[in-house]
Amino acid sequence: MTDLAAAFRDVVERALAEDVGDGDATTLATVPADRRARARITQKAPGVVFGLDGAELAFRTLDPDVRLSREVDEGVWREDGGPVLSIEGSARAILTAERTALNVLGRLSGVATATATAVRETEGTDTKILDTRKTTPGLRTLEKAAVKAGGGTNHRVGLFDAILIKENHIAAAGGITAAVEAAKAQRPDLLIEVECETRAEIDEALAAGAPRLLLDNMTPEELKVEVEHVAGRAELEASGGITLQTLAAYARTGVDFISLGALTHSAPTLDLSLLVEP
Repeated sequence: MTDLAAAFRDVVERALAEDVGDGDATTLATVPADRRARARITQKAPGVVFGLDGAELAFRTLDPDVRLSREVDEGVWREDGGPVLSIEGSARAILTAERTALNVLGRLSGVATATATAVRETEGTDTKILDTRKTTPGLRTLEKAAVKAGGGTNHRVGLFDAILIKENHIAAAGGITAAVEAAKAQRPDLLIEVECETRAEIDEALAAGAPRLLLDNMTPEELKVEVEHVAGRAELEASGGITLQTLAAYARTGVDFISLGALTHSAPTLDLSLLVEP
């Protein structure tokens, strides 16, 4: 089982347990056990669908014999929405799994849609859109997969797979040079990135040999000056205060990456609905 498949299974199992408890009282009371039904999930707003594995797993967990038919390709922008997934099987299973399926699919599609919207703003540049660690607890693997589906690029997965020396690390380590030298000695296998807010910090990080700099809370005009100053001596990532409205201006500075926490912490759920016919 891949990490993504395991993540979907974990989330769906927990979501069903949370929602269903000891039984779907409404469905069990009103729908005969042998009743079968057809249903369809429909996309009702522009965006990118991602997370069908999770939605399908919700239905399949409650009805192993359910028939599922995808009617959309994941990762593709659809301006007019339309059919997403057709389901045929136990009416009880479809009704009980409905909210879990829509919650998982809607959340991840929302992240993919937010990412695709941001990526569109960088067209004509070489700047890549990065996610951050500002993810929903327990959903990081899936939300980062949704970012990729939307055309974005994943930043570090967690605290373990890259070194990002931020202002508090710098203060605790005794300065940028000390922090970079210690990081190189301890973990030469990992990418080292240093957060910089001033020209002096940039120059110190460059002198210490940091291969990537995080330029925080700069205006596009300030950032462009620093891109020209660094002149390819390190990769540059911009972050802090960047919105969809200002994204294109930041991308035009020539920065290599722009990281956006909003891709995951503020992405609206994509509007989806499920309708059943007996």
